[in-house]
Amino acid sequence: MTTPLQSLIATGTKVWLDSVDPDALAKNRAWGITGATSNPIIISDLIKTGQFDTDMQRFLKEGLSDNDIAWKMDDLLVRRAQEGFAAVWEKTRGDDGYVSFELEPLLEDPERNLPLAERTKQYIALGKQWSAGHRNRMIKVPNTDAGVAALEELAAAGITLNVTLTFSEKQYFRARDAVWRGAQRRSSLDTFKSVYSIFVSRLDVYTEHHVPQLSPKAQGMVGIVNAKRIWRLNQQFWADKKLPLKQEIIFASTGTKKPEDPPTKYVEAFAGSDIETNPPATNEQVQASGKTFTRQVDKLPSADVLAEIDREVDMAKLETTLMDEAIKKFADPQKHLLALIAEKRKALTGGRRPAEATR
Repeated sequence: MTTPLQSLIATGTKVWLDSVDPDALAKNRAWGITGATSNPIIISDLIKTGQFDTDMQRFLKEGLSDNDIAWKMDDLLVRRAQEGFAAVWEKTRGDDGYVSFELEPLLEDPERNLPLAERTKQYIALGKQWSAGHRNRMIKVPNTDAGVAALEELAAAGITLNVTLTFSEKQYFRARDAVWRGAQRRSSLDTFKSVYSIFVSRLDVYTEHHVPQLSPKAQGMVGIVNAKRIWRLNQQFWADKKLPLKQEIIFASTGTKKPEDPPTKYVEAFAGSDIETNPPATNEQVQASGKTFTRQVDKLPSADVLAEIDREVDMAKLETTLMDEAIKKFADPQKHLLALIAEKRKALTGGRRPAEATR
């Protein structure tokens, strides 16, 4: 019997897990999931469980700072997740089976207020550092001014990229064009792979608060319409490039935020192509739904709904607002992770710590 996730995958969608929890990964791999992603919230939640205290104690004995331990733990957990998807990477010759590794979120911290050139320089250096020696690791770079300024150099260096924090067509265009410029500087395009993470549910949270005049038919559809339009633009751009590997959209932020929305709302909307990165709870709910999914990614609402969305939603304002919120959400979890590691240090060593080193 075909399960709901199997039917989703059968439409042409690659399903990845928004977690590197070993237990969740094992369960989801059995369901057919073929990739994953990490971030500071995920790493914090795993450290809290205590199951990685042995690894933590090893890092403490090495005299590492809290900051260094944060990155050692992230690297360790992503490496282990990569091992689980290595066979997928091999089978697809580099088109699937990736785990995304997020670069330093504190580069965008408003409190640090680092100059653009310095942030760009660090993104390039860190991207090269954390990708070195890996075949199925994607380097996740935010769609900020500094992140985009680093994309061409990172792509030229042969790094597989996941451009995240993307909300609008304008952001997509500038990121894609920078990546493509860099890719064309490579000696070969045989291993060139890039993905663009388009956030979905956050747009519908935004319109509910800032565009309440939308009709019931249009309210709650802006995230879907926006992501599908960007998906179509991406399909059109790469169609004539004849590349060995697919340059894809990741439909991200696919967990529903409103209790009255069915948990399959966003998952179902994008069935049929590219990649969906779903939280563990969303995949659990999809499996429990009993649904059989069919291709929906190229189907848009009626013309009147599209016209209403275009008329009522100021995408420039939406992008600015959501990016401002995203930058805070980007930096704060890393601060919380560092605070958690400091607490763990006290619990495991009685508070002994080395002088903090600069990463």
